[in-house]
Amino acid sequence: MTFRGKHLLGIEPLYPEEIREILDLADQYVDLNRRALKHSDALAGLTQINMFFENSTRTQASFELAGKRLGADVMNMAMQASSIKKGETLVDTALTLNAMHPDLLVVRHPHSGAVDLLAEKVNCAVLNAGDGRHEHPTQALLDALTIRRAKGRLHRLNIAICGDIAHSRVARSNIMLLGKMENRVRLVGPPTLMPSRIADFGVEVYDDMREGLKDVDVVMMLRLQRERMDGGFIPSEREYYHRFGLDAEKLDFAKKDAIVMHPGPMNRGVEIDGTIADDINRSVIQEQVEMGVAVRMAAMDLLARNRRASAPKTIEA
Repeated sequence: MTFRGKHLLGIEPLYPEEIREILDLADQYVDLNRRALKHSDALAGLTQINMFFENSTRTQASFELAGKRLGADVMNMAMQASSIKKGETLVDTALTLNAMHPDLLVVRHPHSGAVDLLAEKVNCAVLNAGDGRHEHPTQALLDALTIRRAKGRLHRLNIAICGDIAHSRVARSNIMLLGKMENRVRLVGPPTLMPSRIADFGVEVYDDMREGLKDVDVVMMLRLQRERMDGGFIPSEREYYHRFGLDAEKLDFAKKDAIVMHPGPMNRGVEIDGTIADDINRSVIQEQVEMGVAVRMAAMDLLARNRRASAPKTIEA
């Protein structure tokens, strides 16, 4: 195995060969998930705890399904009703969980760095399901798998990431992953939704959709994250859609075989025209959801293998 990590906290520490290993195994799990019997015993006997401090439909359901298909005992913790609300610190919660001896801990948290802190306090493998504006590694990996399967490769592609870059952990993880795999990444959006010094990431920045989408292979739209905005970042949703929403006229500037992506949930008529989102010839949005289960199965499988490999060996009489 190339992937030797104890945790999956972000894309930043991963080498290209580790990314390829995760995607190659995920490809095998895509095949498994399309069978009538979708069961594996890769995580048999292991316990997976999902801790979501932020609401999530797709990611939590995907991790839960992934764990169950691999044979794990899966527990979902309702963090909105947990002891955190009673004043317990995140570290105390981690120590309490650690005493239950879980093997895999999946965490989504509104604050950047919270998942890293948890990983320092527990003895199990920790997977980052999104932390603040920091990272969302499994989303970037499932996007990469979707691109690779649709385009036949994951290198030397022109990829445009469009919309609310400033508040998006998805964008951050994708920028790092796609850069590691030798792709040309463009960021398209209003200056108010671009992070400062974003050009230092080795990307091209555009504030005009038509120019930014010219001859790209992949168009990745992002959700407007109003819950993370504390000011007037856009004049109105109507004006935003006029300038930066993806419609047929703007998509015509991309290559004729360009694919359209969105991590969800979508705001139709704000970031993307519903007709484009539902176009089976261009949109791979539903494929992204399918790839999400396979990628999370692969990530947990590899972490479990590493956990077993590092476990103390028992001496037989």
